[in-house]
Amino acid sequence: MDNSRKKIMLVDDNVTNLVIGKNVLSDKYDVFTIPSGEKLFKLLEKTTPDLILLDIEMPEMNGYDVIRRLKEGEGTKHIPVIFLTAKNDTGSELEGLSLGAIDYISKPFSPPLLLKRIDLHLLVEDQKRELKDYNDNLQEMVKEKTKTVVTLQNAVLQTVAELVECRDDITGGHIERTQHYLRILVNALIDKGIYLEEMGEWKDNDFFFQSAQLHDVGKIAIKDSILMKPGKLSENEFEEMKEHTTFGGKVIDKIGKSTEEKAFLAHAKVFAETHHERWDGTGYPLGMSGKEIPLEGRLMAIADVYDALISERPYKEALTHGEAVEIIVAGKGTHFDPVLTDLFLSVADSFDEVTKFAQTAGHSPADTMKLERILNPGRTAGEKKAE
Repeated sequence: MDNSRKKIMLVDDNVTNLVIGKNVLSDKYDVFTIPSGEKLFKLLEKTTPDLILLDIEMPEMNGYDVIRRLKEGEGTKHIPVIFLTAKNDTGSELEGLSLGAIDYISKPFSPPLLLKRIDLHLLVEDQKRELKDYNDNLQEMVKEKTKTVVTLQNAVLQTVAELVECRDDITGGHIERTQHYLRILVNALIDKGIYLEEMGEWKDNDFFFQSAQLHDVGKIAIKDSILMKPGKLSENEFEEMKEHTTFGGKVIDKIGKSTEEKAFLAHAKVFAETHHERWDGTGYPLGMSGKEIPLEGRLMAIADVYDALISERPYKEALTHGEAVEIIVAGKGTHFDPVLTDLFLSVADSFDEVTKFAQTAGHSPADTMKLERILNPGRTAGEKKAE
């Protein structure tokens, strides 16, 4: 058979109708004549036609039974079906069309009319496929363009964050590690069903985690003599350092005046302005307390403090993971949200794994998979052991 020709399956229990139908159609189409619904489905296991001409009045499995089964099958539900029938009543036509038939042709049929109707429907099907392919390609193009824009946006944000990080003379990786800590905490909140209403839609949004990169962007306005001071800050110096939260919010507001991406920047501003607030109200810059502090700020408070504790700074040695955990637990109800403190304690081992991973990992697919397992504290013990 010519692979360029359309394939039509003609299903009818009357041999005469099969012969007539094949004679009419075979000059233009590859025609498969099939005497029953059962044999149709046998043939459909091997080949898919472009159109099925289906008789209604057949023994054992009538045309209505056949089309119901066709529409239930994943591989057959899109095959167009035209009913052929000697019935001539509106009720039968409506029933056939409601079951998914695209047309209804009465027997005995006029050969020129049958050919014309088939030509028309095959043309429509071709146009539908072309439109679907076009839409699929268009969606893929939009998806790729969006991915490119997001990648560029994230790269710019990461560069800005790293510039701030370099000025702060922090051991590298603070921005990336705090993002990972946040993801661990958010995944644990979702697994345990905690604070879901406060999270809303951002729990599944990568922009949320990317926006966390800007939590210290305000440090860009702090003098080097303060940022890099190898000892304890004076009272005045500390007051100036505290201004990085307010200035960070102003920087993000300024960015917002030239972009439409308000949701992303809204999260970034909350991170920048509230990650030094404390549960008991003694934090800065606004002295918020309890749940008055946005969830983003309460989460970042834990991630930021943990990383500061386990990192070497110009004025201190790095603490061990265990020492950092003890300090955060001791801050439950004063510095940190009590619920989030308990949550942190339940996933603290994953924080330690992130730190160790960051010291040794590269960018291989295996490393990426391992990181994903670390960031999801809900994975099974068996999956942990498999590492």
